[in-house]
Amino acid sequence: MNHENDERESLISELSERLLNGILKENPTFVLLLGMCPTLAVTTCAVNGLGMGVTTMVVLALSNLFISLLRKVIPDKIRIPAFIVIIASFVTMVELLLKAYIPSLYSALGLYIPLIVVNCIILGRAEAYAYSHGPFLSLFDGIGMGMGFTIALTIIGSFRELLGAGTLFNANVMPKGFVPVSIFIMAPGAFFVLAMLTAIQNAIKIAGEKKGKDMSKIQSGCGKDCEACATGCSLKPKDEVKTEEVKEAKETKEVKEKAPVKEEPKAEPVKVETLEEPVESDTSKEEDKDIGTTESSEVKEEVKEEVKEEAKDDDDELELLDLTDYKNAIKKTQGTAKKPTRKKASMEKAQAMLFKAEKELKEEKND
Repeated sequence: MNHENDERESLISELSERLLNGILKENPTFVLLLGMCPTLAVTTCAVNGLGMGVTTMVVLALSNLFISLLRKVIPDKIRIPAFIVIIASFVTMVELLLKAYIPSLYSALGLYIPLIVVNCIILGRAEAYAYSHGPFLSLFDGIGMGMGFTIALTIIGSFRELLGAGTLFNANVMPKGFVPVSIFIMAPGAFFVLAMLTAIQNAIKIAGEKKGKDMSKIQSGCGKDCEACATGCSLKPKDEVKTEEVKEAKETKEVKEKAPVKEEPKAEPVKVETLEEPVESDTSKEEDKDIGTTESSEVKEEVKEEVKEEAKDDDDELELLDLTDYKNAIKKTQGTAKKPTRKKASMEKAQAMLFKAEKELKEEKND
């Protein structure tokens, strides 16, 4: 039971919202400024405005209902011609009824009754609402829009008749001394009255906003094409728009947080291959030292024996060596890298021979 009551309440609130939307929020004349041709041409008196508004409301409500019922049958590519055929059939029915039962209103409206077929209010609501919503909501949307259009035309016709003729619904209202302003009954009077009513509406809205009142129901349109507007900014109060923007921002943040973060592949460390010199082990160094010491001692003994043998020879037979050649050879060998132990022994032997030769030269000089 509670569930059914909630559904009924929600349906009633939606239907009432559709009615108020056409009368206040999206009034086709004062807010959307649609259907200006019949608005300015027919409203010479209050009766004509009321008759034109009621006729349009009947056509609008019935066309919305039938288009909503046939929305799943009508192909999308030919929907506009189908809308026009449905609207034209209802306009023809209403025209015949007016001609039969209210001939005075039929003759007063004249050509503007067939022109309801191409009225942008009816075609716009069929395209924007009835083709995408259920039959009950579409019916009440048409009734709400028709009521808003009827109220607007009746108000404009009443002002024009009151100022231009001094009467209201063909009844004398103004005093006998009142001089009618005939321009209001003529074509320019429609523009004057419409501009005056729009200015009064804007003044009421601005005064209410200064006092801190919620004036969103008065001329809530943004001044743009509300029929083709996808944002819905003109249909909602500012607070609702802000809350929706906050919700959208939160949803986008949550989606970004939930989305898996792609880990970038880490760069593998580059292995640098260095050319390392073969390191000689300590054992090999020790062996080289031992070998070098033993060989150097043996070489020294051999050199000493050779020197003794050479001293015994004659001075003529002694061949003196060039000391500079030996010194250069020793320097070259000292600047080079590690040499085998045999070369070290030969160098020591050469140094010993040089030392011996220098001593002999000094002794000869002293002698």
